[in-house]
Amino acid sequence: MSELYVGKFGGSSLADSIQARKVIDITRSDPRRRAIVVSAPGRRHASDEKVTDLLIAYRGFLDCGLPSYTGQIGKVVARFQEIAAGIGSTFDEAMRLSLYRSTGDVLVSLGEQIMGRLMAEALGFAYLDAAAVIKLDTNGRLDMQASIAASKPLVRAANTGVVVPGFYGSMPDGSIRTFSRGGSDISGAIVAAILGATVYENWTDVDGILMTDPAVVRNPEMIGGMSYQEMRELAYAGARVLHDDAVFPARNAGIPIHVRNTNVPERRGTYIDTREKLPPARLGSITGIAARKGFTVISLEKAGMNDEVGFAWKLLGILRDQEVRFDHMPGSIDGISLAIDDRELDGKLESVLDGIRKVCEPDKLVVKRDVALICTVGRGMAQTPGVLAKLASAYAEAGVNIVFIDQGASEISIIIAVSNDDCEKAVQAIYAKFVQE
Repeated sequence: MSELYVGKFGGSSLADSIQARKVIDITRSDPRRRAIVVSAPGRRHASDEKVTDLLIAYRGFLDCGLPSYTGQIGKVVARFQEIAAGIGSTFDEAMRLSLYRSTGDVLVSLGEQIMGRLMAEALGFAYLDAAAVIKLDTNGRLDMQASIAASKPLVRAANTGVVVPGFYGSMPDGSIRTFSRGGSDISGAIVAAILGATVYENWTDVDGILMTDPAVVRNPEMIGGMSYQEMRELAYAGARVLHDDAVFPARNAGIPIHVRNTNVPERRGTYIDTREKLPPARLGSITGIAARKGFTVISLEKAGMNDEVGFAWKLLGILRDQEVRFDHMPGSIDGISLAIDDRELDGKLESVLDGIRKVCEPDKLVVKRDVALICTVGRGMAQTPGVLAKLASAYAEAGVNIVFIDQGASEISIIIAVSNDDCEKAVQAIYAKFVQE
């Protein structure tokens, strides 16, 4: 197959007919753009509602036995009618009825399905239901082998143009399962991987990926290029432009990701590729800073912990039994700390602590709530003397107390835990130390 671009267009790119026409113009501007993946329409303005949120709200009414509360569906119908009229497509009676008659994940996926049909008609492309090609296993995880086996219709359609709705796939029994929010990014990466695309373009409403949150640091610099690993570290740590799981299909297939702005398509954006294909990073430089609030740190100390075979195994067994995941586990010779998302501990903290007391018998057990994790990422950090000292000095100069430090095995990321109240101040201090000085 000749060069092929797969483009995923997010909700902000399809919020109304004006935005949808931009997507049509972008797609038609390059004949290599023969496969696009669409999200449901997003917000048109700050106080607006996303179509998917409206569908989720209606599903909630259905689950409570209140099917007559159809105000959300009326809003969805009006949104699609406006978009269809503005791009020359048809929002038909079957589409309208499907919104009122569907339930569960099928209902929630209709924002993408209907948007996909409208865009396919406007572009003159084929429409392909994601359930026909994106296959999931019994646990709801991507089954790439089954997806490739079902890919013939996608490959054929991509020769002349195809639109695939994002955000969902099909279970082995044929039922629809939606992804987590932002999951259309994953769909786009899967379609790109199946087709062996030249590049996966992720179109959104920003020029690319910023070095940090613009709500915290005013006018942060744009990241021109970064590795898959750097992107995943930043996305997991709180950067919101690209879903962290979208990296895997593209990386495994060796397909670069290009994050671009639907509203200003001429701008360069951010390239994500293997380290080898990127310009060498300047020694000691950072790529980006991301932060997430809402963690609890459980710290335990026990004399001779290092001599007790299986101590960490026993500790993690307690989390396993309570079905609690942890994010980081820094330790010392006689101590271990666990950083756990508060959502994981909802209603389970006391049970976890009781388990630790009974099974691990610590000399000291301390719980610190309202903790933020700040992730500083950069290829230029690896094996560069003084980076950690520079970070620590930034925190000290800003008067930020450090809860713990955890450096990843890859040496491209350093996680530093601080109180929620110090989070913004810490991010600003790091940016000033590494970028503005």
